[in-house]
Amino acid sequence: MPVETRPEADHRNGQLNDSVEPEDYAAINAVYAALLAAVVFATRERVKRDPIRGAELLPLGAATFAVSKVIAREKIGTWVREPFVEDASHGGQPRGRRIQRAVGELVTCSRCVGAWSALGVVGLRAASPDAGRLVTWVLAASAVNDWAQLGFSWARANANRVPG
Repeated sequence: MPVETRPEADHRNGQLNDSVEPEDYAAINAVYAALLAAVVFATRERVKRDPIRGAELLPLGAATFAVSKVIAREKIGTWVREPFVEDASHGGQPRGRRIQRAVGELVTCSRCVGAWSALGVVGLRAASPDAGRLVTWVLAASAVNDWAQLGFSWARANANRVPG
């Protein structure tokens, strides 16, 4: 059953919000589930030989953060967002209708892109452990750099503040 939207009353940041049907989200979820199943199936023997350990969760999470931020927010990820988002170089708003708009919603949501990024990063680690570890550490180092830059910017902005 379609989700009823009233375009005249459904606005998002001043933009008309065209409808996305539940089956559009279902299609995206089906693709994710199929990819997840393919990764599980393709890596089932490798993961037995070289399991992903709990200690890898933090670097894998940091790597996922780095990828999702680049895709959903950074200028360098514009090429990914551009087919689905208006003014993709500045974050932008999803455009189009149905599946195009649903994908636009996905690629502008860092949490949503994070789930897909996790599938890719963890899938690589499971499929090719050495390459997966290297990519994970490079991306995790990038995420740590992001946080260090944020802390440095905050410290610079507050360096001359007088308490009180």
